[in-house]
Amino acid sequence: MNRLRVLGAIAAAELVLAAAFFGVHDDAADKSDVAAGAASTTTSSGDGDTTTSALEGATTSTEAPVATTTPPSPLSPATTRRATATTGRSGATTPPGPADRVVLQRMATLSQPIAFAARPGEDTVMYVGEKGGRVRSLTINGDGSGATLNPTVVLDITTKVSKGGEQGLLGIAFAPSGTQLYVNYTDTAGDTRIAEYPFANGQANAGAERIVLTVDQPYANHNGGHVTFGPDGLLYIALGDGGSAGDPEGYGQRLDTLLGKILRIDPRVAGSQPYTVPADNPFVGRSGVRPEIWHYGLRNPWRFSFDRSTGEQWIADVGQGAWEEVNHIAAARSGVNFGWNRREGAHSYTGGSAPPGAVDPEYELSHGAGNCSITGGFVYRGGVIRGLDGTYVFADFCRGRLVGASGGAIRELDASIESPSSFGEDANGELWVSSLAGGVFRLSRVRAA
Repeated sequence: MNRLRVLGAIAAAELVLAAAFFGVHDDAADKSDVAAGAASTTTSSGDGDTTTSALEGATTSTEAPVATTTPPSPLSPATTRRATATTGRSGATTPPGPADRVVLQRMATLSQPIAFAARPGEDTVMYVGEKGGRVRSLTINGDGSGATLNPTVVLDITTKVSKGGEQGLLGIAFAPSGTQLYVNYTDTAGDTRIAEYPFANGQANAGAERIVLTVDQPYANHNGGHVTFGPDGLLYIALGDGGSAGDPEGYGQRLDTLLGKILRIDPRVAGSQPYTVPADNPFVGRSGVRPEIWHYGLRNPWRFSFDRSTGEQWIADVGQGAWEEVNHIAAARSGVNFGWNRREGAHSYTGGSAPPGAVDPEYELSHGAGNCSITGGFVYRGGVIRGLDGTYVFADFCRGRLVGASGGAIRELDASIESPSSFGEDANGELWVSSLAGGVFRLSRVRAA
């Protein structure tokens, strides 16, 4: 059962300040969102979509398939503040209280941090991707006082990435073995590349880059960018609908393109193929359909994650001009259509009807409440913050307030951050959040009485 919840009003002054940094105008802010940054240029496409880059990518060309193998604002009346039971790592249902107050502990200051990754086997190190093309590492201090920035740069591909508002280095992930680092970036032509780098002794070998997948991008925005390994050890990749506004080519609903999708592949080389498609992907064997597709009907998924306890998938999808959405999918469920561009959230978009079998979001957030561009997070499974276990934590780029969703209810947490660009989960299940303005933080707590 879908449980739609709408966040309440925001103070006008807060929105004005967010807009000044974010470059937002009109009513359809985007994660131009993501990557906007204070120095980017704001332009409007003239059709209600706002971006911070006038650049447009290369013309779309055919993508070759590969082999298939085996201060808190008040919540609106529609949003309840009730305490909800959460499921802990043991599987037992426990009440959330007494709940600790969530605070943010500054761990570092970097240049436009935009992605996180934890490397298997390194419990005290967090890796952070910078939009401009570098990956840095932070060693968590043993006394819990913060983290130390390691002076050696993990990876530098600054000469390879494009610099537009929603472009650059957008996602990083380590293979389960920890011996490869995968990066999702837009190249100097504006097209998406998924690249693999050998990793050893704290560094990725930039000179040994192997391109796993390239996707032509017709416009400079809506690149998605997230990349992570799922509980099944396979690589999941988020791609936006190709950009412009309103998905003019209908890529979200088309199954002959990778745009507007979440993909699932095995990135390892197989003979002459740069990757393989798992045999149990939902569209394997269908003529004219890209077998890499895992889910579709997405506009610009900006961060998705897997609950480390249940394997359930959470997907945050940036809205067009009215609704931000959070989608919650059962473990291993595939082939889900989230409805874009015929639906925005749980609502008709430009008069379109819901596609057959389309799934509405678990939660939606109204732009009328001051939201503009969702930043997806994780279900908290750490051991530090009482009352947060089992809660999906996320934020909105303009509002900056961290939000928790659990049991059908949304509650605002006490912590806020300027321009939240991404969330991360470390080896211990503790959550991190970055600000595009430079701050890197770990969620902590003030202990409840």
